[in-house]
Amino acid sequence: MRAAMNTGTDKMLAHVENGVGWMIYNNPARHNAVSLEMQRAIPTILETFAADPDVHVVVVSGAGEKAFVSGADISEFGELRTSVDARREFDAVSTRAWEAWQRVEQPIVAMIEGFCIGGGLMTALQADIRVAAQGSVFGVPAARLGLGYPIDALEGLVALVGPAWAAEMVFTARHLSADEALRIGLVNRVVPVPQLAATVEELACSIAENAPMTVRAAKFALAQLRRAPRDRDVARARELVEACYRSEDYREGQRAFLEKRRPQFRGR
Repeated sequence: MRAAMNTGTDKMLAHVENGVGWMIYNNPARHNAVSLEMQRAIPTILETFAADPDVHVVVVSGAGEKAFVSGADISEFGELRTSVDARREFDAVSTRAWEAWQRVEQPIVAMIEGFCIGGGLMTALQADIRVAAQGSVFGVPAARLGLGYPIDALEGLVALVGPAWAAEMVFTARHLSADEALRIGLVNRVVPVPQLAATVEELACSIAENAPMTVRAAKFALAQLRRAPRDRDVARARELVEACYRSEDYREGQRAFLEKRRPQFRGR
């Protein structure tokens, strides 16, 4: 059953289907460039998914065939990112959106076709898994726009591809092909365009069928491993693991194994 969400703008679409929450950047006329209106909708969507017990995985994609997300809507820069006051408001909205990504406990999969540039790349980096279509293009164009990139915006890129490749991407502002992105670890898979949707749907459904508490505990632990040892919440990671052992799903998993059937997990 498919349940659509009111996002407050037709530029952002969202629905839940078969345990998967879909968030779609819907501005294909501008290569899915992200406007302030779209940024405001992101926390609403992600917080709704995060609180929904029927959502076991989140998939993020872009409408059309030309772009996943091409970055921020540069046409708004003159009005929204020039004066100190306007920039402060823009930054506050952006911060709320990025913070909402961090509160999503479910796995996130990015389905990438076409341009994945600048803010679009940073969006893709919020995902745990990235699947790209052949012909997709990746890049950080800040050096060609005169923009400054804050340290936290680059943290995910460095964690994924390492400081040397991050430096080359940021300093040169050049575009990387999908094959290059795969080689340096920026994406998990590259598939032919006609296979992209089916590949992502199969991947998302395979995650959604697994024990939600186990998957969320693993996501939390993986996030902690990106931190310095002294900053890791090891106690919370252990609590989540212990909760798995005490869950009905753990007992269901054992029964299903012995009975040679597919388990029916309920997330509790």
